[in-house]
Amino acid sequence: MAKAKVIMVQGTMSNVGKSLLTAGLCRIFKQDGYKTAPFKSQNMALNSYITEEGLEMGRAQVMQAEAAGISPSVDMNPILLKPTNDVGSQVIVNGEVLGNMKAREYFAFKKQLVPVVMEAFERLSEKYDIIVIEGAGSPAEINLKQDDLVNMGMAKMAKAPVLLVGDIDRGGVFAQLIGTVMLLEPEERAMVKGLIINKFRGDKTILDPGIAMLEERTGIPVAGVAPYMHLQVEDEDSLTERFSEKREAALIDIAVIRLPRIANFTDFNPLESIEGVSLRYVGSTAALGNPDMIILPGTKSTMEDLRFLRQSGLEAAILKAADVGKVIFGICGGYQMLGEGLSDPQGVEGGGTMRGMGLLPMETVFAGEKTRTRVNGKFQEIGGILAGLSGEEMLGYEIHMGVTTLKAGCEGLTEITDYAGKRKAAAPDGAFLGNVYGTYVHGIFDRENVVKALVKALGKAKGIDMTQAAAVDFAAFKESQYDLLADGLRKYLDMEMIYRILDAGV
Repeated sequence: MAKAKVIMVQGTMSNVGKSLLTAGLCRIFKQDGYKTAPFKSQNMALNSYITEEGLEMGRAQVMQAEAAGISPSVDMNPILLKPTNDVGSQVIVNGEVLGNMKAREYFAFKKQLVPVVMEAFERLSEKYDIIVIEGAGSPAEINLKQDDLVNMGMAKMAKAPVLLVGDIDRGGVFAQLIGTVMLLEPEERAMVKGLIINKFRGDKTILDPGIAMLEERTGIPVAGVAPYMHLQVEDEDSLTERFSEKREAALIDIAVIRLPRIANFTDFNPLESIEGVSLRYVGSTAALGNPDMIILPGTKSTMEDLRFLRQSGLEAAILKAADVGKVIFGICGGYQMLGEGLSDPQGVEGGGTMRGMGLLPMETVFAGEKTRTRVNGKFQEIGGILAGLSGEEMLGYEIHMGVTTLKAGCEGLTEITDYAGKRKAAAPDGAFLGNVYGTYVHGIFDRENVVKALVKALGKAKGIDMTQAAAVDFAAFKESQYDLLADGLRKYLDMEMIYRILDAGV
């Protein structure tokens, strides 16, 4: 059987746009009639996703798979590192938790994962015509090059020609690209077949002398100058510009608390595109303002992030908002914080016990086994401002290491009727009391009907008719964004050169 052709996108540093360019190439190749798959051997991110098989992978590769028009598979991201603190991560291999490792421990261990990476890559190679590989960070990080399996090490194993991307928006793009190329070993340098300048704003002709110098100094052709594109496509990590945007409060104002270890903030993307609704990420009491709804998002470290809320004064501000009847909505780790207590007898989060925010009568105990499943269900008959969500069908996925027990006076928020296509007895999820709501379900706002009901309910509480507010069919919206991405790249990249690079290999 013929093996897939391969091309790799590497960057001069993190957040230069590798994930988006990889997605754009996947879309272009799909449009041109090729079965295409993304691949990233090792991803470090707190945004993850649960596949239909109940396995965990990075959301960036899910986004890229969507762009390619295929179902996500953990083969596209065999190693996922989820930072637990500044020096360690939870290591997930082939979708399942291997354990927690400190950085130095993982650095010594990772060479044992080379067969895992190559087995996943080979499985994809047998199914697809083209594989677009994404690197991580920079290939010129000298301290990380030993046993590298994500940048040039991966390119060598996959025999992949490399497109090297620099970010002009952050300045110094010529130094980025030339410096990176110069720091590579000769055999690595020979694998770089094209350079891309990304996130350009302005008149490209001004760049022409620099491009000529770039090609002369490196001996590598420039494959294009991609513009800064204003697209709503899921970002990979907390470097996302969503967090730094200062948005004005709209008719309906929703504030998401920006926790230090925020996870799966893509849960809220469907709320961003509704006229009359503002979605703001807030990291301080000064920025909180007077929102109609406060969301406590998922987190990789519930107890540490609850401590942050306490120390920053945000917990007191949230409690005050709850006291005057504002909607408080917690998801996963944010849901756990809303309870009366947190207990970690197995040391999953470092051990110990902690007082919760006390807004929901429930207790959470952290367990060593991670819950990973896709779910379908509906909202139960609920009260408070969000009573309009009652009976609305929802879907999403659960990914958590805690077990939450409700006490008297607290009722379930949703009813799960289907777990990853395996129907079981209906089971309640989450909780609500007054205007405080919580759930373990990520992606709970992905359905258009849920978003419409939510916005309508928030509007009704303010005496504003939001019936005509246009919720977005999020799946269709994402498809349109991938097409816009592909159109933009076709216009500004030399796709004939990229196809020649793809065909020639290394």
